[in-house]
Amino acid sequence: MFEIFDAQLLARLQFAFTVSFHIIFPAFSIGLASYLAVLEGLWLWKKDKVYLKLFDFWKTIFAVAFGMGVVSGIVMSYQFGTNWSVFSDKAGPVIGPLMGYEVLTAFFLEAGFLGVMLFGRHRVGPGLHYLATLMVALGTLISATWILSVNSWMQTPAGFAINDVGQFVPVDWWAIVFNPSFPYRLTHMVIAAYLTTAFVVGGVGAYHLLRRTSPERAGTMFSMAMWMAAIVAPLQILVGDAHGLNTLEHQPAKVMAMEGHFDSHPEGAPLILFGLPNQAEKRVDYAVQIPKLSSLILKHDLNAPLAGLDTIDDDKEPPVVVVFWSFRVMVALGFAMLGVGLFSLWCRWRGTLFENRLLHRVALAMAPAGFVAVLAGWITTEVGRQPYTIYGHLLTADSLSPIAAPAVAASLIAFIIVYFLVFGAGTFYILRLMARLPRDPMPDLDDGPIRTSGVTPAMQTEGGKHGL
Repeated sequence: MFEIFDAQLLARLQFAFTVSFHIIFPAFSIGLASYLAVLEGLWLWKKDKVYLKLFDFWKTIFAVAFGMGVVSGIVMSYQFGTNWSVFSDKAGPVIGPLMGYEVLTAFFLEAGFLGVMLFGRHRVGPGLHYLATLMVALGTLISATWILSVNSWMQTPAGFAINDVGQFVPVDWWAIVFNPSFPYRLTHMVIAAYLTTAFVVGGVGAYHLLRRTSPERAGTMFSMAMWMAAIVAPLQILVGDAHGLNTLEHQPAKVMAMEGHFDSHPEGAPLILFGLPNQAEKRVDYAVQIPKLSSLILKHDLNAPLAGLDTIDDDKEPPVVVVFWSFRVMVALGFAMLGVGLFSLWCRWRGTLFENRLLHRVALAMAPAGFVAVLAGWITTEVGRQPYTIYGHLLTADSLSPIAAPAVAASLIAFIIVYFLVFGAGTFYILRLMARLPRDPMPDLDDGPIRTSGVTPAMQTEGGKHGL
């Protein structure tokens, strides 16, 4: 029955499904590894056990997320051979070494020091243990660097030649690694990972503040998360703007789809806030738009001309509906994160950061926002690159293995079942861990002015304890 489906579409859906599961775990572990390094550094500096307890709490969650990220990533490498063997053959001379460098540097660094970070504090001492934590955090960032270099090269290929058998062969490795979109996309992704982690940490802190469990630890993690949201969210908007300008230069069709510009605008293009893209009729139905604002954002000039999809051949246009809406989801969540950060600053200024239950409920509701924004951004980037796998040089239709649709459909169904069972259970376990923040211990009578009814201060002295 699967013969009614197209093998290319099924292969794309399969890769999209596995990547969607995979990308949320590295996005979380990149930010969480750095957060662990900050917590341990603060503990070594201030000798405040709250930071150490938070480190122990989050390191377990990191270990589970890191493991699921590794397992979910392994599957994608097999798909290059099963579903995309032509792409692997043609792009292998460039893609293969870069992926190998990621394993040899980042993964070995992470794997080598992860055990020390998780189990070695009492065996290697605080200094070496902190070094291990820093190495794990550095490894996650190096991993992101190599993976983003690979993907950015597919978006803006440079430094290559095509040999007699149609393979992409390296000519200039510096140009390949540091291709035109790489700095923007790496910065954008790393900040997205930090924001994702900040809102998860903030959501967990808000949850326990609402339940009034462990107020000291919950308040500390909530305060740190809100500082990150307030500082990094506006920075992400600026980086996203720079990334958009770079995309306009190197992938104009993607920006046309993001903006919903089917027609060229020689005297300033409107910013379409909402609407229903109609790719068949080449228009956006029921468009709500602001005149000339798109030209101001993209060209910094109200009257700057902007080309539309009418300048692109129909068979080279990306799927506008998907790109149009995924871009808006990402942007909307970005501004929502900015709003939460500003709200937290206002509450901090008022001295109600730990008492404002509305802020806590909003932060709890926004806890998964980073994951959704990362997925929306990935969809915008990858679907907007279509119909190419290597932009401008290799079509997706020419990258597919000679494989039948039923075989791809069967493996897709198997992936869906196994992924939801395995990673659904793993995610449920992480949520259970997040909900089990231990309560702060009650102080001893000797340590504070706590009075039990009928107990006088004299009875709390050493003599009072023994009835002397």
